[in-house]
Order: sequence, then structure tokens, then C-alpha cells
Amino acid sequence: MSMDLGHLRRWAPLALLALLVAGAYVTGLHNYVNLERLQMQKLLFLDYANNKPASSAVIFIFSYAGAVALSLPVATLLTLLGGYLFGAWLGTLYVVTGATAGATVVFLIARSALGAALREKAGGIYKKIESHMQENAAGYMLFMRLVPLFPFFLVNIVPALFNVKPRTYVLTTFFGIIPGTFVYVNLGTALGEIDTLNDLVSGKTLLAFTLLGLFALVPAVYKKIRKREE
Repeated sequence: MSMDLGHLRRWAPLALLALLVAGAYVTGLHNYVNLERLQMQKLLFLDYANNKPASSAVIFIFSYAGAVALSLPVATLLTLLGGYLFGAWLGTLYVVTGATAGATVVFLIARSALGAALREKAGGIYKKIESHMQENAAGYMLFMRLVPLFPFFLVNIVPALFNVKPRTYVLTTFFGIIPGTFVYVNLGTALGEIDTLNDLVSGKTLLAFTLLGLFALVPAVYKKIRKREE
């Protein structure tokens, strides 16, 4: 009985999250936020943000966290809106805070359910990968957050499968997404002039993020070389 209760506690949050995600897509919530609607209502949002800065910041952070937790494809639009409403610095802070909170919710749920189940049944290869991942977690996490090749929702889950510490996950997520967020938030200050989301960021900028990500892997590579030499 206690074992069944333990399984229920482990899987219930994941099941609830899956139901919420399904409900969001079935009801079309992911289509509600679009560039045209934001541009039509941007002055209304801006007026509210100017008159009630504290409550608007809280609403924005919670909305962003919810969108990330439900894996809704609206992060770019919300980031642009954050820049338009709050400016470059506060906008970046609010976006990063909301994104980190939403990602952490997904990480903790996946870690307690999927990660625990995988660890119970995994063999030696998994243990080696897990050990290596934990030893170099900060570098790998920063690499995945900085390089714009990995889907955000995927990076939220993968560390949970290899038992990365929550503190490491939160810190690397928060600081790892700052550069990309700052770029998009700055673009959002001119929200009314954006006609399409395509090619908002130049190839040079993406290359710079990739190089930053590779630089974050240097300590992990150095450790591996030292171990081989020893």
C-alpha cells in the first residue's frame, strides 16, 4: 500500500502537468499570443505597466513561468513584450526569472518521476553518463542554455534524467539564458516595428552564442584530459 502511495506521489505531478499541457493545446491557448495581437494591444499593456509596475511585473513573471512550464511556443513573443513594457534591464530580469521558475517546475517534476524511474532500472552505461554529467553539470548546462540549437523544453528535462542537483540547474539556467534573453528583450523595445519573427537575430549573434557555449565546455574537456594523463 505504501509502495502504491509512493508511486502515486511520484507520478501525480507529471500526470497533472501532462493534462495541463494537453488542455492548453486542445483549447488553442498556444495560439492566443501572437505578434498581431500583441501589436494591437501593446498600448493597453504599456499603460497598465506604467500605472501598476509592481502588479504588472508579477503578472508577467507568472505568465512567463506558466508558458514555459506548459511548453507553449510563445517564449519569443513574451520576451519581446517584456522588453517593450519594462525596458532592457528590468525586462531581462523579469523574463529570466519567469523562464527559470517555469523550467525549474518542469525539472523537479521530471526528476522525481522520470529520473527516479530511470535510475531504478538503469544499468552501468547510465551510471557512467550520470556520474560524468553530475561532475561537469555546470559546463554542460551552460553549453545547452547558451547554444541556440537545443529546444528549451528539452534542456529542461534532460538534466532531470541524470539527477543534476537543483541548485546547479537553477543557477546555470538563470545565468545561461541571460545573453540570449537580453538580445531579444532589446529587440522588443521596438515591438511596433517588428513585422515578422523570422530572422530577428543575425547569424553572427547565433555564432557568438555558440562560441560562448563551447567556452563553457572548456573546464569539462580539461578535466577529461587530465584524467587520461593521470
